Amino acid sequence: MFVKLIIKKRGFKRAIAVANPLNLSIQLSILKCQTEKQVDVPLQYLNQIKITRVEERPNDAWFDLSLRQLREGEVRFYRVKDFLTGKWLFKVCQDKELNKATVKAVKCPPGKRFAQLEGNTMLFQKSQIEELYYDIISLTHADENDKLHRKIITNLEEAPATIREHFQIVPYEEATGKKAPGKNWVTISKAEDEKSMILLFILERAWTISTVSPEDKMETIRLREELKPPISLYVRPKIERVVHMKVKAHADENNMNVSDAYRSLIESVLGVAS
Repeated sequence: MFVKLIIKKRGFKRAIAVANPLNLSIQLSILKCQTEKQVDVPLQYLNQIKITRVEERPNDAWFDLSLRQLREGEVRFYRVKDFLTGKWLFKVCQDKELNKATVKAVKCPPGKRFAQLEGNTMLFQKSQIEELYYDIISLTHADENDKLHRKIITNLEEAPATIREHFQIVPYEEATGKKAPGKNWVTISKAEDEKSMILLFILERAWTISTVSPEDKMETIRLREELKPPISLYVRPKIERVVHMKVKAHADENNMNVSDAYRSLIESVLGVAS
């Protein structure tokens, strides 16, 4: 039996399925932590991560390292432009038979730390909550030699504020119906919401090893925008028309949409992290 708890937070409705009504107090304490702690992390940070599906394969195959066997199913590729860490390419493999999805970092931004994430995967498995997959929250850290290590969180407060604020978090036992040593907290995502899964990979694996904070990066972008010289109101329409035609031609030549072409050219001119 499941009880659905509807929570309204910052203008958004959040539905939380609770496997056991007796655990409502646990869920409410989690929500209290999520709403009271670290509320200074704005949603605009996550809005600066652009995730675009670039290829879909309804029937493809991949090698499952955990099972050591070839699996078949739906495969999709996504291009990600993250304002903080740079450009990524992800592959998502949906194994409907085993009810799990695997997110794999196919291509990572340059750098010693990010290079170690290339080929890494994140597993999302079916929970006992209908149509929802869970991911055990584990964070990547870098030591003084830039070598990466991953640690499963033990306390909810250890989860980054961006995850606590914008994702549903439940105890491992609540999601799976069983206990397991060292597994405490999980995120919950819809089985078909692959963009949220990719976003969680970025937040758990990449943002935690960035040498620049999201706040500093956003401030740098803001200052660059302020330093751009103003354009006369009489000249602007003509310039905009000319620029738009050139950007459209660039988009056609590179087989991309106009919005991505604008973003790509602006980033290359301003030197925004890529």
